[in-house]
Amino acid sequence: MLNLIRKARAERGFTLVEIMIVVLIIGILLAIAVPNFVRARESSRAKACVSNLKQIDAAKEQWAMDNNKSNGDACAMTDLVPTYLKSTPSCPSGGTYTVGSVGTNPTCSIGGTHTL
Repeated sequence: MLNLIRKARAERGFTLVEIMIVVLIIGILLAIAVPNFVRARESSRAKACVSNLKQIDAAKEQWAMDNNKSNGDACAMTDLVPTYLKSTPSCPSGGTYTVGSVGTNPTCSIGGTHTL
């Protein structure tokens, strides 16, 4: 009977050491997962930006062919929307797009991986 009482007292809850080990394991997992998540999110934003730049470039080339424009002729976003693009694309990272002249690549103000 006395053994049952001692056993019941011993099994009431977790010890401080057990709780600290669990907290440590969770901290290690977060230290690994959070930077990978941030990196993956930025990578997907950069890829979406490059996709937008390719769409702008294709629309600009189509506009140039339809309007008999040659390399160096100026082109604005208003020339492309809504005829060649449904709406003005926006950079997922908050940058702004510059269409540029015919024969040049459009650019994003973010730069780096946000380029063609």
